[in-house]
Amino acid sequence: MANIALIVEFNVKSEHRVAFITLLREHAAGTVADEDGCVQFDVLLPIENGHVFLYEVYRDEDALKIHMDSERLAKTRSAYQDWIEDRTIHVCTVG
Repeated sequence: MANIALIVEFNVKSEHRVAFITLLREHAAGTVADEDGCVQFDVLLPIENGHVFLYEVYRDEDALKIHMDSERLAKTRSAYQDWIEDRTIHVCTVG
């Protein structure tokens, strides 16, 4: 079974950018440390605009489901909900 990747793009309100990036870096580190099915989790900061991207890779669909149902993700989303303008999520197979 192929790895599953998420590419998430956030349009962040400028006044919350620093706090948002800090929160996502903590979320990424915790996910990699605690979820065996998380293969990679990077916070990407494009040079050309103020958006923030996540690149996440999970072992398979089951590992992705564990992440999507996790308390950590729910808490993180709740914390940043007022800090963003919008979010786009792309789910991809790797390979």
